[in-house]
Amino acid sequence: MTVSAIDAGELSLPPRLLAAFHRSADCAVLAVVGGAVRDLLLHRVHRDPLRGLPDIDLVVELAPGADPADPRPAAHRLAETLLADVPAAAVGFCQFHQAFGTVELELDGILLDLASARRETYPAPGENPVVIDGSLEEDLARRDFSINAMALVFASSGPSLSLLDPHGGLADLGQRQLRLLHPRSVEDDPTRIVRAARYAARLGFSLAPASLEQLRATLARWPWGEASRGAGSGRVPPALGTRLRMELELLLEREPWEAALGCLQAWGALVLVDPALQNDRGWRRRLRWARRCGLPPLAALLAGSTSAVTVAARLQLPHGQQRLLAQLALLRQGWQALEAPPATAEAWTHFLERPGWSAEAVALALVSGALPRRPLLRWWCRWRHLPSPVSAGELIAAGLRPGPALGERLRELRGERLRDERP
Repeated sequence: MTVSAIDAGELSLPPRLLAAFHRSADCAVLAVVGGAVRDLLLHRVHRDPLRGLPDIDLVVELAPGADPADPRPAAHRLAETLLADVPAAAVGFCQFHQAFGTVELELDGILLDLASARRETYPAPGENPVVIDGSLEEDLARRDFSINAMALVFASSGPSLSLLDPHGGLADLGQRQLRLLHPRSVEDDPTRIVRAARYAARLGFSLAPASLEQLRATLARWPWGEASRGAGSGRVPPALGTRLRMELELLLEREPWEAALGCLQAWGALVLVDPALQNDRGWRRRLRWARRCGLPPLAALLAGSTSAVTVAARLQLPHGQQRLLAQLALLRQGWQALEAPPATAEAWTHFLERPGWSAEAVALALVSGALPRRPLLRWWCRWRHLPSPVSAGELIAAGLRPGPALGERLRELRGERLRDERP
């Protein structure tokens, strides 16, 4: 696969951006990086998955003669130069992130992410990296795969861009493969495994043989974290759990999730989430049903594990999803404690509507096969919606006073109606 010089017009970049770069005395290098480069070379437009707008990441490198006393990062300096002459109507939103030296900007209907060139080191496997200023080449070297480690560098004058490809990403695009940049890539950040599955599903790429070998060798030592430092607990760093959850959410909500999860299972990588899920063959049906019932997909995925509550806490799922999985565990315990299974619609309804779990927990039990499916499906679709044939207002009009007795009578009448239902 070969490429010649590319005109900036092919990226649909706002002309104002290039003009601001040429005006800025502080910025020596401006380059498009990441997915926008990869997708352009694949003849695609890289778009934000939520808003559908073109989404372009740029890296800015300070000029050697920039004022060393000025604390502003390179991306902030360029953004301020850009915004100085841009009419307010052209700016959809703009947010400066001081801690990361980045700027998010919507300009002329295009999403721009400006970042200062950085390099990073990992203090321990799986921990968040320590990031400091660096060069464009160092910034590319910290990325996940070779196909995402290319840059289109703006010329000092004129509209053309030159391709910077220090890690052979262009050749890997031609071979339709995902290749990790470094021998410790997965150990430094295991979420790259989930990202690989996302790209593999979206682009139709396969994992390079050496990268697959690295993945499996690293997973054989899982979990590392504190265990690798001699503490012996084998716990996963909390920051890694959060990043892993975010990658899984992206996979389930924005990607061809069946293909992506299939890749993870084929690679033996679902042990990252929970070893029980690696041998789980019911996740496809569970997730399809979960979508029909309006259940959160990540909670539905974890529902296939007997340790779902623990895994959900480690991944720091939203509290509502953690509560849902805890209710599912209680429902399973309640089912196991029954001396005999319910035999009628009334008995099933009485059991499923006990305090301690919600209707959503029953739906999660339905999609995960934790209890017999047929009565749970009848309850979810019909029985739970059946009211008493006589309303509370009618009972009060007949002389029954509001209070516990009224509620009990309504339950009795509803029970009589449920007795006519086929279990």
